[in-house]
Amino acid sequence: MTEINFPAELKKIQKILVIGPAWIGDMMMAQTLFRLLKQRNPQVQIDVLASNWTRQLIARMPEVNRVIDMPLGHGVLGFAQRRALGKSLIPEAYEQAIVLPNSFKSALIPFFAKIPLRTGWRGEMRYGLLNDLRILNKQQFPLMVQRYAALALPKGVPALSEFPYPQLQVNVSQRPQLLTKFALPLTRPLLIICPGAEYGPAKRWPEHYFAEVADKKIRAGWQVWLMGSAKDNAVTDAIRNLLLDEERQHCYNLAGITSLGEAIELIACADAVLSNDSGLMHIAAALQKPLAVIFGSTSPEHTPPLFERVSIITNKIECSPCFERECPKVHHKCLRELMPEQVLAALDKLLGDAINVAQ
Repeated sequence: MTEINFPAELKKIQKILVIGPAWIGDMMMAQTLFRLLKQRNPQVQIDVLASNWTRQLIARMPEVNRVIDMPLGHGVLGFAQRRALGKSLIPEAYEQAIVLPNSFKSALIPFFAKIPLRTGWRGEMRYGLLNDLRILNKQQFPLMVQRYAALALPKGVPALSEFPYPQLQVNVSQRPQLLTKFALPLTRPLLIICPGAEYGPAKRWPEHYFAEVADKKIRAGWQVWLMGSAKDNAVTDAIRNLLLDEERQHCYNLAGITSLGEAIELIACADAVLSNDSGLMHIAAALQKPLAVIFGSTSPEHTPPLFERVSIITNKIECSPCFERECPKVHHKCLRELMPEQVLAALDKLLGDAINVAQ
């Protein structure tokens, strides 16, 4: 990417508190901000206030010095607790706070921590709480990652067209122990399928389509690992149960039985990944895995996976993207009309491209 000319006053900042987003995918995109802050000042200390469930993700971001646990659940105001936490951070002497969520409450802690420079988008009318307040033009900053990246830069700088992509560090030495723990072989090429989507069913490709892809890959000599949270168990069970008995021995259901950190280490084993638009999609991209992604109710023009070897599979119909959790028209055409053959062709092309890149 082109070199950015940061002003001297930003280069001098040594200690920053970032108020992190709640969702896994958003936290993954926040790593672009962290990488830009390190470009701005390689000696900067970046601490991140974040929910406990994202801690294992942030631990694999080498730019972050420390994670501070957010004691309040998503959506909870807890004004007194936020004030107490903010005051407890005063001795840390942060020089800048960068607030990634757009809510009013997310800007309270930096205010009470008396951090002199408090940067963020206006969001829920946060005048006073933020003193480096940015007004968002969504047309000028179409990508979520561009909006995060802009907060490392001076006010008024146009959206970056090039920026550092998220890139997680994994501990390869943990791999044998994890493979033993979950009784996983690596004797066949590995396709990891992430069929869940925390946001809602309007983002989920049908189970029988995923099963058809798994069937074809297993017949071609591959194995399949199904990954997701405990909420995805019904989906992953359905996919595996749709396979023939002799195929199930090459299909492993890991949804809900791994920690997030273990899931990251296991995704790093993949030869290819197939996913809905989800947090695991962003993780696979940050692990630089050939990645086929199905977009239904959401749009790759807002939160695409940030990696070069990605195939976006989407169906442009009159009502998409609707950004709804449930299909408003109850027909799910944007997903039902995406056929397994399209996905298999996209995977084959990605794998061919990956071989060419490796050579």
